[in-house]
Amino acid sequence: MPSLFKRSLLPKLRGFPLTADAVTILSGAAEYRRCLLEQIAQATRRIYIVALYLQQDEAGQEILDALHTAKLARPELDVVVVVDWLRAQRGLIGAGKQPGNSAWYQEMTRTHASEVPVYGVPVQTRELFGVLHLKGFVIDDCVIYSGASLNNVYLHKFDKYRYDRYHLLHSSALADSMQHLIQHGLIASKAVHRLDLPNLPTTRSLRNDIGDLRSRLKHAAYDTTTGTTIKTGLSVSPLLGVGKNNPLSRVICELIASAQHQLTICTPYFNLPLAVTREVNRALARGVKIDIIVGDKTANDFYIPPSEPFKVIAALPYLYEISLRRFAKRHQSDIDSGQLNLHLWRDGDNTYHLKGMWVDQRYTLLTGNNLNPRAFRLDLENALLIDDPKGELLEPRRSELTEIFQHTRRVERYLDLETLPEYPGAVAKFLKRVSRVRIERLLYRML
Repeated sequence: MPSLFKRSLLPKLRGFPLTADAVTILSGAAEYRRCLLEQIAQATRRIYIVALYLQQDEAGQEILDALHTAKLARPELDVVVVVDWLRAQRGLIGAGKQPGNSAWYQEMTRTHASEVPVYGVPVQTRELFGVLHLKGFVIDDCVIYSGASLNNVYLHKFDKYRYDRYHLLHSSALADSMQHLIQHGLIASKAVHRLDLPNLPTTRSLRNDIGDLRSRLKHAAYDTTTGTTIKTGLSVSPLLGVGKNNPLSRVICELIASAQHQLTICTPYFNLPLAVTREVNRALARGVKIDIIVGDKTANDFYIPPSEPFKVIAALPYLYEISLRRFAKRHQSDIDSGQLNLHLWRDGDNTYHLKGMWVDQRYTLLTGNNLNPRAFRLDLENALLIDDPKGELLEPRRSELTEIFQHTRRVERYLDLETLPEYPGAVAKFLKRVSRVRIERLLYRML
């Protein structure tokens, strides 16, 4: 086993016991939205919503209205929303100058008799260098876990959807652990302030507090003292990570290193960290069959059709395709043998946002981690690792994968993926310029 794992984390992970009927896998974004609204309406004790953003659109309004309705009906209900501080104070990328979602949060608090506090967590002083990327909603003793944020497309409010994974886990111990981190690890920090109240402090004025928060988060972890390291049955372990060589990143690499027969990886943005690439290469060398499912570039949420005006952000899907093509070229012999299978997901003009891993028939990783350098170094990430030594969840696990594969096609040859001369003129021109000034490697580290 490589030196990175001389002090392996996997055997030491404490997990909370689960029963098979405590785990539900939802099918699609529309069902996820219906379930979320239903759970909010039924809540009796607590609702903790944590997402990159809660968007001011029809679906976002529906969620925030539901939270206010629940709080008004049951004033004793503990309702908290946590989003990224910086993301909440800017508009959509490429949409011009906008006030951001914080102005909407303030209007909602001002015009409602009920109070739903919305906290902004600054992981860094600039969004480029790190955001709150935690996932998981705690509603009473249920944890709803998905990589999705909250807006029209993530919740399939209208015609388009952004495809993700959606899990419900009924575990009071897991819910308690996740709430504890939000309360004591995030909200209690001097760097964290309510976005739904006026007169927000400037990010610059919080610089020292943000530095202190990030330093503490590097050593933070979910409280699993009521869990156990004895893994004879189904269990779930919550994981947290931010910064270089963090515990979540290490567990991801260890999971790949533990694979003996089958490994399936989902990522919407193909730009694997070097540590992950090394473990994938080692897994191939020891005969593990690997499936990697990524979105077609047209299913990337940054994709802009060539018929529309060019924006720099539109180059991102092409950068990810270039990375995928290089990887496929290096492993063409593994693709030919069927040991490595690269699958491109596409369903009309819908988009793809799946993350996670399935290792042999034992481990399932639920995460918002994009398995890219940014996730491994900059953003605050989390995950739930389901350990299933007896195969109690094999059937729902198989059903989820079957559904994911439904809209995929296999890359037979690296030559099937387009190259620079085939890209739209404006995209090709920009990528040539990037390559010429040698900032391409830096870009990959930030994406």
